Amino acid sequence: MDDRRIFAVHPDFKSHTGGTLSFGGGAAQVMSKKQKPNSRSSTEAELIAVDDVVTMILWTKLFMEWQGYPIEKNILYQDNKSAILLEENGRKSAGKRSRAINIRYFFITDQVEKGNVKIEYCPTDNMIADFMTKSLQGEKFRKFRDLILGPQD
Repeated sequence: MDDRRIFAVHPDFKSHTGGTLSFGGGAAQVMSKKQKPNSRSSTEAELIAVDDVVTMILWTKLFMEWQGYPIEKNILYQDNKSAILLEENGRKSAGKRSRAINIRYFFITDQVEKGNVKIEYCPTDNMIADFMTKSLQGEKFRKFRDLILGPQD
């Protein structure tokens, strides 16, 4: 099996970022895009994706607050436990295998420490962002479609 298939989805070895921002029961904003840098690991690919999504979350939070709608908390669901460790602890938890990760991605750690974003583990089977990054079929496709668009009667 080609190693790039473990964490990269494009022929040029680049990964894909997907995210869904929801308010209450439906999607308010979605994102799906090819990552610009090449990743050396699935953890690095996840950090790049989370960096993109945190930026989207913070912009939306500011916009909503400027409109008079305070946002109490922002929860980002993540299914990669190694990435969660780096996102929450930053450089303190970076081992020798993760040294290649660019410092720019510790922006996430700063946002977690400031309380702007909370990272929570989400099992892969429930990761709604997979709808944006993977070809899903059958029940899993219908489940995520309904979560994003609402139930299809």
